[in-house]
Amino acid sequence: MRIIDGKKLAEKIKDRIVKDIIRLNGGQLERVLARPNLAIILIGERDDSKLYVKLKEKEAKKVGFDTHLYKCKQEISESELLEIIKCLNQDELIDAILVQLPLPEAIDADTIIMSIDPVKDVDGFQPDNLEKLLKTCDFGGLMPPVFATVLEMFASIDYEVKDQRVCIVSNSDIFGRSLAHVLNCRGAKAEMVRAEDKGLREKTVKADVLITAVGKPKFIKKEMIKEQAVIIDIGIARQNGQVVGDVDFMDVKDKAGHITPVPGGVGPLTVAMALNNTLEIYKRRHNKTK
Repeated sequence: MRIIDGKKLAEKIKDRIVKDIIRLNGGQLERVLARPNLAIILIGERDDSKLYVKLKEKEAKKVGFDTHLYKCKQEISESELLEIIKCLNQDELIDAILVQLPLPEAIDADTIIMSIDPVKDVDGFQPDNLEKLLKTCDFGGLMPPVFATVLEMFASIDYEVKDQRVCIVSNSDIFGRSLAHVLNCRGAKAEMVRAEDKGLREKTVKADVLITAVGKPKFIKKEMIKEQAVIIDIGIARQNGQVVGDVDFMDVKDKAGHITPVPGGVGPLTVAMALNNTLEIYKRRHNKTK
């Protein structure tokens, strides 16, 4: 079993971003003028959301971005949140917008995501951007950070996904089917299956690659995976005060070929990919694509 080190991969991406920022500033680091501006919206007091936002702010500042945090009360109405996003859409200073999920139950996440200006959409799930992604295999737009993370992890282990059977365990049709499309465009045989599917084990045990994102602690056991499978664990949950993934790491480690740890796997690299999207958005908005 080999561990796919998301932290190490993230550092490479962030180093590349810093070099691009320096290039945009004529080789100068002392006085950075070309500085992307990222707006982050945080609703409520969820400990995990606050932790993720703090990490995103910290890493954004490390690579030379300016961040603008909009902390909203749990009781904020959907109309008030939409008004904030409308203002950010119109604000010329703001290059990119990121809304930290999940949102309170009283707010429809699809409505909020739909309201983000497609040009400023860091996560790539705004309907216009998602439609472009799903319409063709020519990904001219921005790739959702978590999808880019999966592809980067394959590249890091020189894994050719073409003709490989990929099982994506997800309870989100938008996420699971969109990721399957991205991988199928690269020649994979990818399909999504829900965690509660009666035929789940039958599908996971045949998969050369298992990608899981359901937030069920230690849900995937060794009898559910194929020998030497590549396992990418996107899920995250707390169990007995510890952060764990969907995969029972200790149970599967002697059977898996490659595996991402939780924490330290998908999470850090996804943050780096979100920063990479922010930089790309900045360059497109300010005609600095070269």
